[in-house]
Amino acid sequence: MSISPKRSRAVFQKLERDLVKLSSEPRAENVHRLRTGTRRLQILLGELSPELDRNQKKLLKLLARLRKRAGKLRDLDVQLAALRSLKIPREPRRKTQLISELIELRRRREQKLQKSADKDTVREIRKRLKRASDNFTQESSRDPLAVAREMLARIHREDGPLTEALLHRYRIVTKRARYAAEFANESAAATEFIAELKRIQDALGDWHDWLILTQTAAEHLGEVRESSLVAELHNVTGAKFRRAVAVLSPMRARPITDSKHPSQASSRTPAKAIQPTASAA
Repeated sequence: MSISPKRSRAVFQKLERDLVKLSSEPRAENVHRLRTGTRRLQILLGELSPELDRNQKKLLKLLARLRKRAGKLRDLDVQLAALRSLKIPREPRRKTQLISELIELRRRREQKLQKSADKDTVREIRKRLKRASDNFTQESSRDPLAVAREMLARIHREDGPLTEALLHRYRIVTKRARYAAEFANESAAATEFIAELKRIQDALGDWHDWLILTQTAAEHLGEVRESSLVAELHNVTGAKFRRAVAVLSPMRARPITDSKHPSQASSRTPAKAIQPTASAA
């Protein structure tokens, strides 16, 4: 199955718009859109294209720097939203204190992001985006669904229980597989496959967001015996972990060539190896 021309064009156009919005106002939604846009472009150029040219390599390098800063800001936005949603009567002052500290940390990280997204950098990225868009061709690209399934097949080979470390790797791979699959032309099979990946991605992402918040709270307030707020966060994170495992397990239990998957494994050269890192979060 080939790449959808409409979707490949859209990723360039949308990323340029999101870049301009972020440089003028780094609100939470603008930060999030930039991160997902850069990830999608990385998949399109780095996984689905046969080879990166010099302009594409430089473009992805520039975007990676910006995404790293945006990621640190996005983590705080998610933590603040989760903390504010937590309704517990215990330690209200500590909760307020932690929110205040996270808001101040976000302010400092926002300043760093704005420095990274200066006018010269944004201008250069936009220029390279246009060049990459003009030179991109769908004809020589790989099958998006086959690439997505290859990503999942590699991590499926990891045996053993679903530990936090393995769940974290699944979170990254499932996200990348979904972005790859979304470049496919529309079909019922592709829609079903993407929907399954999204359900898994949402559950894994929700668990990870609360895990990071729990770790942050422990750093600021102390461990479980020192703070009932931290103890409650551990309880919530444990429940999120169990749900993530329950959502992921059905897909992990069946062979990757199961008929529910929309295509057979590609016989072409395997996609570039995935190296999960903290910046991939």
